[in-house]
Amino acid sequence: MLQIPMWKRILIWGTCALALLIAVPNLFYAQVERHNDAVTAQERGEAFLEEDLAAWPGFLPSFLVNLGLDLRGGAHLLAEVQVSDVYADRVDALWPTVRDQLREARDTVGAVRRLPSEDAGELRVRIGTPEAISEAAARVRDLAQPTQSLTGFGSGNDIDVRIEGEEIVVALSDAERQATDERTMRTSLEIIRRRVDEAGTREPTIQRQGEDRILIQVPGIGSAEELKALIGTTARLTFHPVVGVTSDGSEVPGPRNALYPAMEDPGTFYEVEQTPVVTGDQLVDASAAMDQNNRPAVNFRFNAQGGRAFGLYTAENIGSPFAIVLDGEVVSAPTIQSHIPGGSGIITGRFTVEETTQLAVLLRSGALPAEMEFLEERTVGPELGQDSIDAGRIAAIIAMAAVLIFMLASYGIFGVIANIALLLNVAMIFALLSLIGATLTLPGIAGIVLTIGMAVDATVLIFERIREEMRTAKGPARAIEQGYDKALSAILDANVTTFLTALILFAMGSGPVRGFAVTLGLGIITSVFTALLVTRLMMVMYFERRRPKTLAI
Repeated sequence: MLQIPMWKRILIWGTCALALLIAVPNLFYAQVERHNDAVTAQERGEAFLEEDLAAWPGFLPSFLVNLGLDLRGGAHLLAEVQVSDVYADRVDALWPTVRDQLREARDTVGAVRRLPSEDAGELRVRIGTPEAISEAAARVRDLAQPTQSLTGFGSGNDIDVRIEGEEIVVALSDAERQATDERTMRTSLEIIRRRVDEAGTREPTIQRQGEDRILIQVPGIGSAEELKALIGTTARLTFHPVVGVTSDGSEVPGPRNALYPAMEDPGTFYEVEQTPVVTGDQLVDASAAMDQNNRPAVNFRFNAQGGRAFGLYTAENIGSPFAIVLDGEVVSAPTIQSHIPGGSGIITGRFTVEETTQLAVLLRSGALPAEMEFLEERTVGPELGQDSIDAGRIAAIIAMAAVLIFMLASYGIFGVIANIALLLNVAMIFALLSLIGATLTLPGIAGIVLTIGMAVDATVLIFERIREEMRTAKGPARAIEQGYDKALSAILDANVTTFLTALILFAMGSGPVRGFAVTLGLGIITSVFTALLVTRLMMVMYFERRRPKTLAI
């Protein structure tokens, strides 16, 4: 009959109490947020205010529902990654290897010279002995490696070598270009995510859209321009041998050379070798510091490969200038005084403390592999977000009040049981959203409002089944038991189909659609729990206490 073991009762009420405890911090959002920020700053060794740390008791849960861009305000960017830019870097890196391979057969092929190419993914080479071009092409083909994708090695080679007249053309294969595009997008996503996380923003949305676009939404940031300044800078650090210095910025550099302006000396330009000795990709650490003159600077350190190349070059070129190039500008061009082992150094310049901190963040997170073009940018002010929160709160309150009044008027004391279960249902939704770190958006609020209306469906089915059973004069206890048992299949059918719809929306949709699907799916799970377990436990407790001869339902 109506009997629920004590362990089940403890488990049900314990789950409800835990959900309430986890959901309560959202009622004190500002205080808990200040407390969480202070805790994070304390863990990082940064400055924080003691009153912020004391804004919320540390022994209580401090989980919060993350507010999305449309609720909190922030910046929205849609960027297109210029994946073809990477082809030129790949070809530049390939040229020294091709040159050295052909130089080993200098007696046969003669002099080796690189020619300009209109295709960024092609390397054109001319040799001094055209009669040996087939042999030279064969030697270059020996450099081909299997295409390496994100999942392993492919069946094709990374380069295609062909002969056009008296030229050897080395081109990236189609498979290699596709793999390069995929690596570029994955790397760009990871670097953008690291840069945004380093800035301390909360729950950004960074996801790929289509073949070459990235959607970036960062709640709480001041403007789209601020976000672009953070992620739009490539922070490409390279180290080049200096060929010469000039004051003519229109001067055409020599073959395989580049002309960069001096950051600290306007009007001065450095001609450097285009192929760098080492790059910022080989950095393992960068931090803001002070130089020997107590001016803001940035310390850096290379990995083993970069440190070895850096050390060998400095050992062989003592007395020669060495240009440190950051994003197309020469930060400094010191003369190598001695061998620099260990692969560490310092970047000095006319930096402020804030600039060195930001530069260190950019260098630590790595250089973006390709330039990005921003196709769409929006700034959502916090006032608009607050308006959305207020509108959502009003809608939720109205929906909740209408449902509570209807259930109370329709089912009397049993309507009170249904209403208590509904309130617990909403608390569980917020508890789950807080635990999984989900982001609540305006469509998410719509999902909660819809869940409030749907949550009583199961309860109504149960109560109507109990009414029907009471008409057969089986007694209150039997009517309650049969009501729950016979309503179970209809409740599961309705909620499973709706839950599958939420899963499809989450899998196929993006942005606001997924936010709606998350709250709808969680709401279905909690509403089934409260309808089948919580209301049944309260009905059993009511029956055990009152022992009514009939049910006023």
